[in-house]
Amino acid sequence: MSAASDDKLLTAFELHSPGQIRAIVDAGFDLHASIRGKLPLNWLMEMYTRSDRFPECLSVLLEGGAVLGDPAIASVLLDDAEALRAAVRANPSLVKHRTSIVSAFTPLIGASLLHVAAEFGNFRVAQALIEMGADVDARAGVDEFGFNGHTPLFHTVNSNGNRSAPILRLLLDAGAASDLRLEGITWGKEFEWETTFFDVSPISYAQYGLLPQMHRVEGDIYENITLLLKASGRIFPPLSNIPNRYLKPKA
Repeated sequence: MSAASDDKLLTAFELHSPGQIRAIVDAGFDLHASIRGKLPLNWLMEMYTRSDRFPECLSVLLEGGAVLGDPAIASVLLDDAEALRAAVRANPSLVKHRTSIVSAFTPLIGASLLHVAAEFGNFRVAQALIEMGADVDARAGVDEFGFNGHTPLFHTVNSNGNRSAPILRLLLDAGAASDLRLEGITWGKEFEWETTFFDVSPISYAQYGLLPQMHRVEGDIYENITLLLKASGRIFPPLSNIPNRYLKPKA
């Protein structure tokens, strides 16, 4: 295929347009051929966009012959709770399964299925996993610096488009710890927006969403912070200056 076809597919991935992706695949696009050193399936999964359309986009690629490196995560990425429940009935240990995939934001190295669901904002499978006994405070892998080791909650506090906020509430309702402290997290590792945060808790990690490279909405961030503060039982002052009036254009 031509470079133009490659670019069209990547644009369709970024827009999460299953119709455009299907049209390109149906026209004969080779899903086993690399685009700039990376398979199309990996491009889709590693794109920073998060939306309800991602499962359908992924489904188009899988139907076209693309293969996940870890098939055990398919139902989670597809937000297919019934398929996930069937898989766990057949193999109960799946609830404790660990996987490693590239993530544009919070790392998914040594991650549980609940980490994956939280990162992609897939509420139905997150709910199913919790109902089937998944550990809401499962810790992801730790790197050579002792960083990461985060719980699924960290994936929800400053998510793209605040998509994972419903899972934030779900996790807190299920008893997830809101006061865990980590040595650090490397956000967006190996992407151009890679940022290392030190001495991180869910609350501080949420607040890092105010940094310009994270492109989050101030009101969403502080709503999440308020939920976390309340869950931790902390007393805090009114958060009245949101959005910050100093930064608003003067009439």
